[in-house]
Amino acid sequence: MSVLAVGLSHRTAEVSLLERVSVTGQAQEALLHDLIAAEPVGEAVLLSTCNRVEVYADVDRFHGGVTELGNLLSRHTGVPVSELTPCLYVHYEDRAVQHLFSVACGLDSMVVGEGQILGQIKAALALAQTHGTAGRVLNELTQQALRVGKRAHTETGIDQAGRSLMTVGLAQAELSMGPIEGCRALVVGAGSMSALAAKTLHREGVGHIVVANRTYERAEHLAESVAGRAVPMSALPDALGSVDLVVSCTGAAGLVIGRDEIEAVLAARRERGVEQPLVLIDLALPRDIDSGVRDLDGVVLIDLELLAEVSAGTAGEADVDLVRKIVCEEVAAFATAQQAQQVAPTVVALRSMGSDVVRAELDRLSGRVPEMDDRVRAEVEQTVRRVVDKLLHAPTVRVKQLAGEPGGSSYADALRMLFDLDPGTPEVVRRADAPDAVEGVA
Repeated sequence: MSVLAVGLSHRTAEVSLLERVSVTGQAQEALLHDLIAAEPVGEAVLLSTCNRVEVYADVDRFHGGVTELGNLLSRHTGVPVSELTPCLYVHYEDRAVQHLFSVACGLDSMVVGEGQILGQIKAALALAQTHGTAGRVLNELTQQALRVGKRAHTETGIDQAGRSLMTVGLAQAELSMGPIEGCRALVVGAGSMSALAAKTLHREGVGHIVVANRTYERAEHLAESVAGRAVPMSALPDALGSVDLVVSCTGAAGLVIGRDEIEAVLAARRERGVEQPLVLIDLALPRDIDSGVRDLDGVVLIDLELLAEVSAGTAGEADVDLVRKIVCEEVAAFATAQQAQQVAPTVVALRSMGSDVVRAELDRLSGRVPEMDDRVRAEVEQTVRRVVDKLLHAPTVRVKQLAGEPGGSSYADALRMLFDLDPGTPEVVRRADAPDAVEGVA
């Protein structure tokens, strides 16, 4: 089996297409179940964020895997394969590992170096674990990606170089409305992105924060954490009329804030003599706010398309280069570790065969020399075992060393052939060594 990554991101597709391909909520679960049911796929993890949709799969063949993953993405998003295919990128084996590690470090983000992607990868793995679609291969790969991402943020200045989308959005907002300190803001949604938005607003000194969400209890919980006020989604029109800044990220399938609602808010603001523009930050994919509001006087719309433009080149090249070196080191280390794991069952099987030979020969000796006392028998057994261990030591150590080199698995194949090992034995050892449950994410 080999790791295959198929997906599209802000680098290969327009935001309008990413909106249509976005997979959220129960749709993610349905796609995961169909992925794992596909004939070439053994494991699957789905990473769906505001600027990428990627499937990582452990497959038994490349071309069949690419075709199946592309077709399933098309089927579950409703985007025709002919429209989807030109925007898809495909990475296989070491390239797939390198891509995931780069994503985890923030190198492939819209805002290079942003740290939110680590939480999104963690959530993607947790969902796959919950639904039983991540086994040993993808569990180890994804957890290692999380560790690589944390290492990049710890050992380099990529954190300072790359800001979050929310931070960039607020910087754009201040260009239109001046300092946001003391203003009134509305956060629509109560998920992870909305929580980040609310906490950022609170940290920047926003005077009053209102949180609106379909589940009022979640809105209330988030509002309490930032000394704000919660309102049900039915009160959204009134809430829009009482603020100067709106941040929306709900994950809803359709529009949450329409043009008509904004026109009504603008009319009320004009009646009150409010001259400051109403600033709307839409971080959702698909979008929450009707893009048509951009044409209205008195409105500034900051969406993912604008953020993609202003975020280009925000990261320092020196830090980016350091992170790239870390990624290369970690990809090589991961490949070596995986190759060693592939060899390990063969080594165990070889030593098991040696033990079986020793046991059989000692039993035969006992039958032929029944008068041999226990002391002599113990000495003979120890001598025979030492001889077998010495004979097997060199090939087992060498095959582990060679496992990290190109074509390392061929040495294990040669070992099985030379010692006439049962081809099924290494797989039996591998299954016996597998954990009963997939390790959780730290």
